[in-house]
Amino acid sequence: MGNYINTGNAGFQRVRNSEYVDKSGLIAVVNSTLFTERSFSCVTRCRRFGKSMAAKMLCAYYDQSCDSRALFADLRIAGDPTFEKHLNKYPVIYLDLTSFVTRYKTDDIVQRMDAELRKDISAAYPDVSQEADDDLMALLMRIAARHGQQFFFIIDEWDAICREFAPGSEAMDSYVSWLRRMFKSAEASRVFAGVYMTGILPVKKYKTESALNNFQEYSMVTPRRMAGYFGFTKNEVRALAAKYGMDFDELEKWYDGYQIGNEASVFNPNSVMQAIDNGYCTSFWASTGAYDAVARYIQMNYEGLKDDVIEMLAGGRCYVDPTGFQNDMSVIRSKDDVLTVLIHLGYLSYDWRESECYIPNREVAGEMVNAVRDASWSRVASALDESRQLLRSTLAGDEVAVARGVDAAHDEHTSILSYNDENSLACVLSIAYYYAYNDYIIHREYATGKGFADLVLIPRKNVNSPAVVIELKYNQTADTALSQIKCRKYPDKVAQYADRLLLVGISYDRETKQHECRIEKYNNEAK
Repeated sequence: MGNYINTGNAGFQRVRNSEYVDKSGLIAVVNSTLFTERSFSCVTRCRRFGKSMAAKMLCAYYDQSCDSRALFADLRIAGDPTFEKHLNKYPVIYLDLTSFVTRYKTDDIVQRMDAELRKDISAAYPDVSQEADDDLMALLMRIAARHGQQFFFIIDEWDAICREFAPGSEAMDSYVSWLRRMFKSAEASRVFAGVYMTGILPVKKYKTESALNNFQEYSMVTPRRMAGYFGFTKNEVRALAAKYGMDFDELEKWYDGYQIGNEASVFNPNSVMQAIDNGYCTSFWASTGAYDAVARYIQMNYEGLKDDVIEMLAGGRCYVDPTGFQNDMSVIRSKDDVLTVLIHLGYLSYDWRESECYIPNREVAGEMVNAVRDASWSRVASALDESRQLLRSTLAGDEVAVARGVDAAHDEHTSILSYNDENSLACVLSIAYYYAYNDYIIHREYATGKGFADLVLIPRKNVNSPAVVIELKYNQTADTALSQIKCRKYPDKVAQYADRLLLVGISYDRETKQHECRIEKYNNEAK
């Protein structure tokens, strides 16, 4: 057993000794690519979404130096037709790049890495001589020719060097050259049965071409057949909640909301497991280490970026085109690049069908609010901080306090948005009622032009609070807004709250720059 080759199955054994959600179906997907034109895979996802766990699983499955049958006997992969064919059949090289970037900060990091790998692999094959001018690829070619056996290469955190060293630095240029030498040469298909790289970012682009365009890319933007293995599904979390006596609805509120490819409902796996271990739900996102970058990105002065962030904090969605991003966190050239980075980091979810991004859940929303504070968006941050009292005033029927609270959410001199129609009013009101996301599912429903805009607040399960229908009017009266609620038939989703329903009319006068509020309890008998 070496440091990098044939490291065994101890890593996955520790995973199995813990609570493990069966993601072994990933092995079947990788098996289907071996010895094909698709055998080189780059599978990227955000921090705390199980990247290293998947790498350890693949290492245990393919590594010929151990017997891993018992580790997989009760997992889904054991029933797959390819299970026996590839189980413990290959010499596996396992490289975790974080072990190098934490040790070496100099431009010769790639040369040091290559030398360490050669030393370790050469010790495992003493019958194959290492020439003085050999690099790693040359050594592997000689071993493959001598033994007639191909390797499986796993690189965990493949982009760690990209995140630590600047574009154009000697280290970055050396690393790109090393990757091309290893995996893009004509000999690569004779040396490797398969390659699996994992990290946060897809392979970096140079101009319009990927440095390794022979890799199959699976990412938060384009997960393809890997989508179901990126996080926990709703059924998997239901099972965990039932096993550990957790409230599934709380887990859903805090950690669900990611749409990854065709998987419409994906939970953050690390946060779910931490919540189960702690016995309660809270934000575990700050420990991902990406927070500082988010605060820096949203301060970038790209046209429309601030409005998009506010729109998403208000529960909305924004268009994004991720195709121009160079897969480099230090090369940000547009608003689309910023939003795409946030998708890869897990701060936004991506709906590929609509080309839209949005904030997935309460955990991430809280971190985005912290980033807004650090971005010195004082007016927005104040509105968010004051939203708790605004909700209390609404539920108490305090019309004056609600109008005053909405005023506080709107800067009279520098508006949060182009505050000139009901859609803008709806967005600002959603920000003002941000705190309500804790106890309510908030629906924003509005039309364009002179149509209507409203917010519908539906209590979450186990929340003993009334539902709230808020009608918004621009340059009209709050009484008009309230009257419109009464004469309009609202969806069935509010009908069950007829005995616990508040009607709220809010208006904004452009001349006086003042808001007005009227609140009534819904009278079901009068209706």
